[in-house]
Formats: sequence, C-alpha cells, structure tokens
Amino acid sequence: MNSLVEAMNSGRLIVTAECLPPRGSDAEAIMRLSSVLPQRLDAVVVADNPDSIRSSAFSTAFLLHRKRDKSVVLSMATRDRNRIALMSDALGAAALGIPAIFCMSGHHQSLGICPQAAAANDLDSVQFAHAMKKMVLYGAGLNGKELEPRPDLQIGATAHPYMRPMELNLLRLKKKIKVGADFLLTQAVFDLEGFAQWMEAVRAGGLDKRTAIIPSVLPLTSLAGAKELQRSQARGPIGDDIISRISRAADAAEEGVAIAAEIAIRLKALPGVRGIHILSGGCESLAAEVIRQAGL
Repeated sequence: MNSLVEAMNSGRLIVTAECLPPRGSDAEAIMRLSSVLPQRLDAVVVADNPDSIRSSAFSTAFLLHRKRDKSVVLSMATRDRNRIALMSDALGAAALGIPAIFCMSGHHQSLGICPQAAAANDLDSVQFAHAMKKMVLYGAGLNGKELEPRPDLQIGATAHPYMRPMELNLLRLKKKIKVGADFLLTQAVFDLEGFAQWMEAVRAGGLDKRTAIIPSVLPLTSLAGAKELQRSQARGPIGDDIISRISRAADAAEEGVAIAAEIAIRLKALPGVRGIHILSGGCESLAAEVIRQAGL
C-alpha cells in the first residue's frame, strides 16, 4: 500500500522522516536503519549524498522498500545526473515499486561533499519536477518518446520559507506547484515567526490548497553542530535563544529533540500545514522521540 498517497488523500497529518544512506557498502547497515526508523511513519525519505559521498540512495531506498510495509521516497539531486540518468533512475525506481521521487538540486559539491567533482546540473529542480510529472501524467519521456507503461510516481520538491524577498520566493513556489509537485518539504524550521509569515503569504495565494506543504524539523545533537548551522544558515535561521538552550543543557541531544518537538507542535497547529518531516542529520533514532513528544 502506498501509505504516503493514503495519508495525503485522507487529509490527516502526514509524518515523514529522513534517512541517510550509510557511508560504506554494508547492506546490513541499511537493514539496521529500517529497524531504527518508526513504523508509524507515512514515508521514509532517503537522502541523496547530502553531506558526503555515501552509499547509493537508489539501492538504500530499494532495500528499505523491500524491508518495510510503508512508502519510501527516493531523493534525486540534479547536481549529479544529466537528464538521461535522471530519467533512467526514475523509471527504474518505479519498476521496483518505489512510489515517490523527491526532486532537488542538491548542495553544491564545493561545500565539502567532493570539491573535485564536476556537477551535471543539466536540469534545475523545477525542470526536473516538470519532466517527472509529464512522465507520470502523459507517458512522455525526456527524450520525447512515449513510455509504456507510464511510471506510477508521486513527485515531491523543496520549499525554502526563509528566502526573501517574499515575491520571488512565492514565484518559485508557484512554479513548482504549477509543474505538478504533489508535496513540498521545507528547510528545517527554527524561526517560527518567519515561517508563519511565509505560510500566511502561501495561504493568501491559495497555494496550500494545491499541494501538501510539509515543514521540516531537525533535532540538534550538539552545541558545535548548532553553531555551525547558525553560521551557515544551511537549514534555516537558528536564533540565539536556541543556541543558549543547547549550551545550558546537561544533554545537548535530549534538548535538541525537545526543541524539535516543541517546534513540531506549533507547526502542526498552523493552517495550511499538511504534515511534519523529521530531518535526521544521520541520527535516525531520534525521530521516534520527536514523534512521541510532539504527539505525532
């Protein structure tokens, strides 16, 4: 059963979590990930080399899909693939029963993943989402040839609530919705006021009625990690109040989970929010505690 589609169609709160493939080639490590991730999730989103060179997101997604009875979402970064590879991997994923593709650009390789690598960037994330939706709806391949049968895939994309000015933010968001993104996962939310302003603008444009907007929370696990994120702002703005809480805590990871759960509680109360996505940063075991504390 495609639990992600069932959750989106039911109108209830959608709960998903991120999974990072292992850095090695041990299939048992992927099986252990499956046991760590809560079974109650509507989908597991397998990340695609977000921070370093890791095991294939494709193989990880397939092994998790075979192990679990819930949906697995395969992330695919246009940074690393041209349109031939994107089309081929998407068709292969659909053939293996993976029900959803998460279309993203990916962090630039010079940020530490592999500075020596040449990026593909044949398509941007909007073009990629558009191409995938055309494959699903019309059986139209990226090479212009008809596909038979058409792949049965849900299409996801990213949303960046803190990008300003707001007009340009909404313009890009509308593009992703227009090309057919079924769901949107946001950057990690730490600044609730800024996110609420974005959601207000999203609702004013009726965009929340056209796709499932799922904000993300990230359990911080250390003061050093929190400060690094604050400096880079890579996962959304982190305020000094959060840094202060982490620094005063006897256990930084426990406090990070508590902060993520508090943010999730406030997010799910906002009109237009369809679910909560729990980013892991490689600490998948924390998702269960965030779910418990936030009442998800």
